[in-house]
Formats: sequence, structure tokens, C-alpha cells
Amino acid sequence: MRFPWGCYTTFMKILAFETSCDETALALLEATGGLKSPKFKVVENLVSTQINIHRPFGGVVPNLAKREHLKNLPVLLKRILNSSAKGGSASGGKSYLPRRQAGILNSIDLVAVTVGPGLEPALWTGVVFAKELAKKYKKPIIGGNHLEGHLYSFLLSHKKPIKFPAIGLIVSGGHTILLNMESLTSWKKIGETRDDAVGEAFDKVARILGLPYPGGPEVEKLAKSGKVTIDFPRPMLTHKNYDFSFSGLKTSVLYFLRDNPLPTGRQAKAKKADIAASFQQAAIDVLVKKTINAAQSFGAKTIILGGGVAANKALRDALKKEAKRVRKEFLVPKSEFNTDNAAMIAAASYINFLKKKKYKITAQANLNM
Repeated sequence: MRFPWGCYTTFMKILAFETSCDETALALLEATGGLKSPKFKVVENLVSTQINIHRPFGGVVPNLAKREHLKNLPVLLKRILNSSAKGGSASGGKSYLPRRQAGILNSIDLVAVTVGPGLEPALWTGVVFAKELAKKYKKPIIGGNHLEGHLYSFLLSHKKPIKFPAIGLIVSGGHTILLNMESLTSWKKIGETRDDAVGEAFDKVARILGLPYPGGPEVEKLAKSGKVTIDFPRPMLTHKNYDFSFSGLKTSVLYFLRDNPLPTGRQAKAKKADIAASFQQAAIDVLVKKTINAAQSFGAKTIILGGGVAANKALRDALKKEAKRVRKEFLVPKSEFNTDNAAMIAAASYINFLKKKKYKITAQANLNM
């Protein structure tokens, strides 16, 4: 369907789908304000996790993720429609429910779906489902970039105007990226990881320590009871650029355990906690210093944090503290919008729709910003 570009500068109702990895997510949003002052009301934001399915394998199995997405997509869509339909009117009874559900779908202005980056088998399930729905109800459809979703996720709870220029830090299992943002619609990548993403490093250290999947939250949890007693390296901390490297930090944890075997009994858990705390602090030190350096060098007024690793409270607190010290505003999404969700895809798609930026609506595993 052709895009009616000029029709939606003030209000849009968006139905969004996110299936880039192991979370099946659907969201219904109302968007207003246009590109100058976008605001979002999250009507529904549903996420079905697959953690228990993938945990025995120590990571995400793409074909299992695809199978679960196929099961969950129609279930979550029905839940959104049922919830909205029941809340739409106090009269009519159950016999009118299907009619109200169809009415909700007909009232949608835009269908959005994550097209990448992500696991291709998982992405395809969302793409196909969203395309069929958009075709049936004759709605425009737009492809959403998962990373842009993380970048814009702070808008789901932040209502005040953003002060630009800004530095954006995206941290996830697959990416660690620094952006210099002139506006919501204009940015330049100034740094990224040269090897492991910080979230990937957390997951690998979790496996080294024998912690269950997903590893990042488990490392953070264990670190709370530990002390920073080990001087792990801070890779590229003093380099005069904004790139990152976490592979060596992960390897240093492996070598430390090789050279310093864990004791037995209760002491083993305490030692693991110290390793987790020391590793986490090393990673955070690099992320915070690089981000603050970039903010000062580019004269940023605001620092924006997003991505799955942004859920790490120690990172949030450290970056917030340093941002305050150098007098920069600090913006981070609410916890529910840090990990993979469809609400962030709706927000990113609203902005891209209005700026006429289109991604090909097909699974693109290696899609970049």
C-alpha cells in the first residue's frame, strides 16, 4: 500500500511487532507531536519471554525462537484486541467483541515490524505476520530498525523537549555504539565495539562463572554481593577515540580463573561475586569514561542511554552521576522499555514514517543504523 505521508503529522495509532531474538512482543501506541516534539501513549505493551526454553542450551537457539514466535504472535494479538475491545465500550456484551476487535484493527494508522538486526529465522516470523495483517486490513506498513528502537526508547516515558546536541550510548548483547546526535533525526556514529559487544561480554563471563542464561542479569545480581578486589583491564580506556573492545576483558576473567582456581564451599561463591563485581566495574568504567569524553568533546547538552544492558542499575547510576558532574542532562528509558519490546519499535517507526525513511520490509540480520 502507498504511504499517505502527509496525513499523519499530529496523531497516529500504531500496531508494532518485535521478534528479533527470543522475545515475542506486540504493542499498541498512540503517537502525537510530529518530529519536533514526539509524544507517545503506550496503550498496550506485551512481551512473551522464551528464557526457560533457551536456558538449557545456554543461549538462544534460532529455530526454537522461530517456533515460539509462531505460537505467540496470534496469542498476543488476540490479547491486545480483547483488552482494547472490552475497554472500548461498557455496553453490547460478548456478542459484539469480534466486531470491536475488527474495528480496532481498522482504526490502526500504521503497522510497524522489526526487520533487523537480529536472528533471521526469528525476524521472518514477525515480518510475515505483520505483512499479512497489513495487507488484510489495507494498512501502510513500515520496517523498524531494532537499534533505532533502543535509541528512541527513552521517548516512551520522557515528555519534555530534548536538549541537543546529545550523545547516545546503545549497549546490548550485539552492539555497543556511541552516536553524536544533532537532533532526533540526524546523528553520526562516532564509535562502536571492535569485537565483543558489552552485553556479549557479560554473557560470556556468566558462562565462565557457571551462571545460567541470560547471563547479564545474573552477573549483575552476583556482583551486588561482591567487592571490586581484582584489577581487570579497562580496554581502550585511554585511546583517543570512541571505540570499544571487550573481548580482552572477557579473556582476562578466563585467565584469572585459570591461574587462581576457585576455592571450595562458601568461599567459592564469595570469590565468584568478587570476580563479577570486578568485571562489571571494569566494563562500566570504560563505557562511562568514553561517553563522558564524547559528550564534552562534542559539546553535548544531553546523554542518552539505551539498549538491553541499560537495564543494569550499576551502569545507569554511574553514568547518571558522571553526567550530573559535568552538567549534562541524563535520559534513560524506564526499565520495562530497556529490554526488547515492541513499544520502542512503534516509537522509532513513527519518527521514520514522518521523515520518510524506509527500510526494506524483509528480514535483515545485519541491518545497521
